[in-house]
Amino acid sequence: MSLQFLLTAFVVVIAPGTGVLYTLALGLGQGRRAALWAALGCTFGIVPHLLAATLGLAAILHASALLFNAVKFAGVAYLLYLAWQSLKSGGALSVAAQRSGEPGWRIARRGALINILNPKLSVFFLALLPPFLSGDPSTATAEMAGLGGIFMAMTLAVFALYGICAAQARALVLGSERVMRWLNRSFAALFAALAGRLALERI
Repeated sequence: MSLQFLLTAFVVVIAPGTGVLYTLALGLGQGRRAALWAALGCTFGIVPHLLAATLGLAAILHASALLFNAVKFAGVAYLLYLAWQSLKSGGALSVAAQRSGEPGWRIARRGALINILNPKLSVFFLALLPPFLSGDPSTATAEMAGLGGIFMAMTLAVFALYGICAAQARALVLGSERVMRWLNRSFAALFAALAGRLALERI
C-alpha cells in the first residue's frame, strides 16, 4: 500500500456524491444513529463492485451495453424514488421535526442499493486498483482485496463524519419550517440531478 493510493482514495471518498448526500439527509432528518447506519449501508454497497473488479466481472459489465444499461436505469429509477422520498411528507428522507425511529437495517439497505445500482463503480474500481498492485499475479487477488478493504474503511470513516456533522446541525434546522422545506426541496433536486447524470453515463 502506498501513500499515493491513500491520497487518491481519500480524494475520491471525500468528494460529495450520492452516498454522501444520502448520509447527510439521514443525519439532518433522523439524527446521528440514522446517519451511521446510512454510512454503513453505503460502504457495504461497494462490496459487489470490488468483487466484480477483483474477479474480472467489471470487464464483462463494461463490454455489455445491455447489462450496463439495465443496472444504470434501475439506479436512475431508485434515485428518482429517493428524490420523491425527500419531498413527500413523512418520506424516508424528509427532514421533519417529528420523526419516529426507523429500523437501522432499512436505512442501511437503502444506502447499499444506492451504490449497488451504480454500474460505473465496478468500472471505476477496475481502473483505480490495478495501478497500485505489485505486479505479481500470484498475489494480485489478495492485494486487490486489501486495497478494497482500505477503501471501504476510509469510506465508512468519512461518511460517518459527514453524517455526524449533519446530525449536529439537526437542532438548528428543526427550529425553522422554512429551512426544513428548503432542505427537502434541495435534497430532492440533487437526487433528481444525480439520476439525470447517471442516465447520461455511457460505457
